[in-house]
Amino acid sequence: MSTAGAYRLAPAASPSSPTDPLVPFPPAASPASPTESPSSPADPLVPSSPADPLVPFPPAASPLSPTESPSSPADPPVPFPDVVSSPAPAPVPPPSSAIKAGYWFLGINLTSINLSYFTHIYYAFVELDNTTFELVITPSDADILADFTATLHAHQTPVKAMLSIGGGGGGGDTFASMATNFSTRSTFIKSTIAVAREYNLDGLDLDWEFPVNPQKMASLGDLFMEWRDAIAREAAETGRPSLLLTSAVYFASHFFLPGYTPRSYPIDKMAVSLDWINAMCYDYHGSWDKSETGAPAALFDPRSNVSTSYGLTSWVEAGIPPKKVVMGLPLYAYTWQLKDPADHGIGAPAVGAGPGNNGVLVYSAVVDFNSENNATQVYDEVTVSVYSYAGTNWIGYDDPLSVTTKIQFAQELGLGGYFFWAIGYDKDWSISQSAFVVSCCYTLIASAIVALGKFGD
Repeated sequence: MSTAGAYRLAPAASPSSPTDPLVPFPPAASPASPTESPSSPADPLVPSSPADPLVPFPPAASPLSPTESPSSPADPPVPFPDVVSSPAPAPVPPPSSAIKAGYWFLGINLTSINLSYFTHIYYAFVELDNTTFELVITPSDADILADFTATLHAHQTPVKAMLSIGGGGGGGDTFASMATNFSTRSTFIKSTIAVAREYNLDGLDLDWEFPVNPQKMASLGDLFMEWRDAIAREAAETGRPSLLLTSAVYFASHFFLPGYTPRSYPIDKMAVSLDWINAMCYDYHGSWDKSETGAPAALFDPRSNVSTSYGLTSWVEAGIPPKKVVMGLPLYAYTWQLKDPADHGIGAPAVGAGPGNNGVLVYSAVVDFNSENNATQVYDEVTVSVYSYAGTNWIGYDDPLSVTTKIQFAQELGLGGYFFWAIGYDKDWSISQSAFVVSCCYTLIASAIVALGKFGD
């Protein structure tokens, strides 16, 4: 009999995902950013960043972009396409130094972070003034940023201090207005570089969730190109190291769900202007869809292209160099109330949100819940995800095993590394440590193989 701390394996099957990007039918309801309110919904599958560091709130209903109209809710479900196997990635040498990053909120003291497990930490977030288009640095931000960079840089292995702008809590309209013309883009860019230098930051990150149409995507590309040029000029003029420039992006390179405006990221401009992208590979399913359980961050999905394997591969196939793609990993769970406690697999009928705040639990709370309720824990080999259940309570999440399996998948694709949303949600750094170890071991083994090959020559 399974108990807390012990796995029961779900029936094994071959992980798969449809390969037609135009027919990626997800389950009945479309998930959304955990920070968006029902009054101002946005695109589905919005893997974003909650305004409250401890509670990544999902909306109460399926979200919609303000400019988009979904199909009628009365429409019958669209049948899933035929299942075909996901392509196996060809092993390639890993990047020389894998990125091990995380976004940090104020929900955990900076001094409590085990910096040994990270190469880059993002300060999340600062906002953009909707009139001047300059960064808003509050007195609180000013005090914390100074301590943030000093603490990270003082670590025995210095950690890069990054400033993230935006987030999933809003600001999309302001970003769209800013990015529309050269003058306002220039004002924004100048402001970001000035702030980065004032607080001794190592880089800047844009989290615009999300440009809502092809025109806005084109403006995003112009912004990135001009931003990179300005960063290069500033570094040349001052003799200081060039600032890093990254962006948090949708899990896939294009938006393809039925009922929403099709659009793709400006790949060519992103590939040459950004140091890397942070693909938000989570929030695929959540308790906003009260009808059935789901794997919130599945590596594979046998019914659709809404999966991490599909998303990461789409970025590489679109033209982003693999080493510039960084995989996002969630440190929180979505929960449901089962309709029938005897029917408790992925996709089981549900009647509403389960434990937590609006059906959300951070990973540390999941571990505590499982222990306190003697929950059965199941590792699902098909999706590479974990779920637990106790009575009618059902929780979908990632744990050290599923996370390390995902990292190995990313390594085989030759990706640049991984990041967590969000630092402070872990339980005793268990996932962070496991991720760090598997990442470092892979690099060491690959380096040894290369060295042995040269020795053999």
